[in-house]
Amino acid sequence: MSIGTRDLDEVTGRMALESPDRIEFRDDRGRTIQSVGRALTIIEILADANEPLALNEIAALAQLNVSTCHHLVATLVGRGYVLHAGRNRGYMLSSRLNELVDMNSREIDLGEFVRPKLTALAEQLVESAQMAVLRGTNLVTQLRADYATNVREADEFKKMTALHATATGKAILAWLPETEMVRVISQNGLTAYTERTITSLSGLIEELRNVRRNGFSVDDQELEKGVVCCGSVVRDEKGAVIASISVTFAAEKNSDAYRSHVIKRVVQCGRSLSDQLKVSRA
Repeated sequence: MSIGTRDLDEVTGRMALESPDRIEFRDDRGRTIQSVGRALTIIEILADANEPLALNEIAALAQLNVSTCHHLVATLVGRGYVLHAGRNRGYMLSSRLNELVDMNSREIDLGEFVRPKLTALAEQLVESAQMAVLRGTNLVTQLRADYATNVREADEFKKMTALHATATGKAILAWLPETEMVRVISQNGLTAYTERTITSLSGLIEELRNVRRNGFSVDDQELEKGVVCCGSVVRDEKGAVIASISVTFAAEKNSDAYRSHVIKRVVQCGRSLSDQLKVSRA
């Protein structure tokens, strides 16, 4: 049986209400994800409210059916962006968005704080240096100081989920509680990038023990062939690991003497930054 244009429009309209993950196509804004737009609308509605709102009130303001609205609100509650104030009181925004803004501001401040010493480290070694932070379960490179021209750097998107194969990632993983480390690895997996990549959880746990014991991490061609990276951590005034730094160099330079030289400088830089943070925030 054929479907006419009017019938098709009606079916499409029903799909819009029933499928929160439907993709919308817009000529002026490109492609958008409907469920994301609806969730943001709910957040905006709650931000504008002077008191908690009942589910049916949110649904009416967002122009959603109650079932779809319930799924979206439940997701926002589960992620900590919305609080359920009680059966008779409804829903309200949490402080999670403010926490994210504060976190971003702290990371920007941290980047500016680290930049001079990271740049000096790269200049001293005539190699590339970087600083990374853990954001959720992803490794994000926030700073780079490039001085080496003969080293092929890995794609930053690939590095985001390759904590097990990077010096910056392993430096951070080593100091996470084991349950949190396992959660990060479960989310990202243990992808084999080269024949040297650690691909078993037991192997990674042993590697992280060595990182804690030695005070530094090494990526010996585990992410990219021909590339070696040595890393160390940056700690805040309470001793918590808040970032990692590393230096990258060509594998052809990877003699015991040169690697030890790089490790010494990287560890010194990490400790200097950590000590400076303790003093500045005391």
